[in-house]
Amino acid sequence: MKEILARAARIKLVIFDVDGVLTDGSLYLGDDGQEYKAFNSKDGLGMKLLQQFGIKIGIITARTSRVVALRMQSLGIVHLYQGQQHKLPAFEDLQQKLRLDPEQIAYVGDDVVDLPIMRRVGLAISVRDAHKLAIEHSHWSTQAPGGRGAAREVCELLLEAQGGLSTVLEQYL
Repeated sequence: MKEILARAARIKLVIFDVDGVLTDGSLYLGDDGQEYKAFNSKDGLGMKLLQQFGIKIGIITARTSRVVALRMQSLGIVHLYQGQQHKLPAFEDLQQKLRLDPEQIAYVGDDVVDLPIMRRVGLAISVRDAHKLAIEHSHWSTQAPGGRGAAREVCELLLEAQGGLSTVLEQYL
């Protein structure tokens, strides 16, 4: 765990996949073609706390969904890349925009489409119910499955490693 905390201490940006990471991977489609997704409110608060501490958040997802744009807007997340069948170009664009070294970036994924980025970052994270190759290529895996508190675990790990967890939680005590 020392190595994971050392890696986490260097992170200035964490990038999340959406389906299977910020959601449980289920896709709900209405008769009218409208897509619905369920997001975990605890994950959302963790992401807000992370941003309060100064760690930036990015989203790179293969699908395009208005509900994802609305959720990210409500969380104050501006680095949103949707419709990225191949995620590496979006990663490289964001890395260049923020002028970060790969060691300063964490990525949270759950499937093989996430591997090209996971293999480049300083801290690759998989959710508990990720594909076996994603788990194999991650530095750390969450205890919670995607959409069920995994993102909150990631946020708290980063905050703890950088000495900010008690500071951001203090406002509630």
